[in-house]
Amino acid sequence: MSQSFDTSRSLTALEQDNTIIAVIEMSKAKWLVAALVPGLKRQPLKKIDADAPALLKLLQRWRDEAGRAGHTIKRIAVAYEAAGDGFWLARWLRAHGIDAYAIHPSSVPVSREHRRAKTDRLDTELLMRAFLGWLRGEKRHCSMAAIPTLEEEDARRPNRERGTLVGEQTRLINRVKAILARFGVRSFRLSLRQAADRLESIRTAEGTPLSDNTRAELYRFLERLNLVARRSAPSNRSACAGWRRLRLRRTVTRWFACWRGSSASASRPPTCWFTRSCRASCATAAPWRAMPA
Repeated sequence: MSQSFDTSRSLTALEQDNTIIAVIEMSKAKWLVAALVPGLKRQPLKKIDADAPALLKLLQRWRDEAGRAGHTIKRIAVAYEAAGDGFWLARWLRAHGIDAYAIHPSSVPVSREHRRAKTDRLDTELLMRAFLGWLRGEKRHCSMAAIPTLEEEDARRPNRERGTLVGEQTRLINRVKAILARFGVRSFRLSLRQAADRLESIRTAEGTPLSDNTRAELYRFLERLNLVARRSAPSNRSACAGWRRLRLRRTVTRWFACWRGSSASASRPPTCWFTRSCRASCATAAPWRAMPA
């Protein structure tokens, strides 16, 4: 995504006489495509299979219809809500010369009535109003998500996998603690390496050992917990390595900006990039601590 991209409004002038504007309401099996086509009095609304080539064929058909009506189409703008389908469709459409955007679902204003009509057709009308306002450069209609590249999405996988594994680990620990709490056992430490071996010596609050079925269930949970812990170790190393690279890149960038700011005009007050509370002290301190405002 270019640096000039603004998520709150479009910076490209909209020429509606030679632009096809389309929005997609996506589901697993079908896509409902609504469009504004120059030269057509009707507003096309077409339900197609969830297939990108079929969508491209439909857009090309509308381009031909606009050409027969006397309008030369120079731009096709397509938007859809960023949801479970991700950003692959936007990348695919951009590779075929179409301006594709992904709308933040939470940025589209909707009616807060408890009982309101909600159909795919009404959703496309709502998306079209928001997308038109964004294309015209008007703010507060909706906001767009920056389309990541395949490399950027792949770089996020270690952190996402680690988050999933940590959540699974927490769920298993809470489950084991809940089972032990039913028998009055609250001092058992799951962090010990010999936690599975110590299950035999556990006594309930009534002084009796755990029942066979309960002990077998705890063994299964501890086995799954160890498996999750082993799987999370490589993810932790990958996430930490990625974070160290990001932190090093940010540090070098800030250092370079501070170095440039130290040789700038002294009339420009420097601004500390740490916290606001130390700006006064950093303004008179070493040059590498300050950045130009």
